[in-house]
Amino acid sequence: MLEAAAASAFFIPTVVKTPAEGRTMAINADKPVYVSKDGLKKLEAELHDLRSNQRKVIADRIHSAMEFGDYSENSELEQAKNDQAFLEGRIQQLEQMVKYAVVIEESKHHDVVELGSKVVVESDGRKDTYVIVGSAEAAPSQGRISNESPVGKALLGHKAGDRVSFSVPAGSVEMKIVSVS
Repeated sequence: MLEAAAASAFFIPTVVKTPAEGRTMAINADKPVYVSKDGLKKLEAELHDLRSNQRKVIADRIHSAMEFGDYSENSELEQAKNDQAFLEGRIQQLEQMVKYAVVIEESKHHDVVELGSKVVVESDGRKDTYVIVGSAEAAPSQGRISNESPVGKALLGHKAGDRVSFSVPAGSVEMKIVSVS
């Protein structure tokens, strides 16, 4: 425990671009990563694939590129090494995410908005449906918003019928919570 505390005192968050969604994420080692059971399985499957398959593919590419000789002007070798560095960074990120994963409990009935809740909101006469998830599974275009996003933070702890407001760069937004499930 002391090692973890000492390590986190000097921790610099890892920022990587996730290949599936093409977005960047920062993973802080001392912070829980909230995921669904399926989300954890996906993270573990990706980690397994990267370790067992993708490492070999890149190692083969590096080996092939080295056969060209003249390492100083070998663009294939340079690209393969860059890809290897990205792969190893992603593996480290996934290892941290799995290590600090906290599975979101899926309760059948939510009275209050919490992680895992499906929330229908109304704003300016338009209804939207969101599922509150951890940042590792956030996909706003699919209605899966992070508990750390401005909308997610504003909704947490509220009930159907409540009005919430939050600030975004364009100004203030107000929503009414229609239902929580």
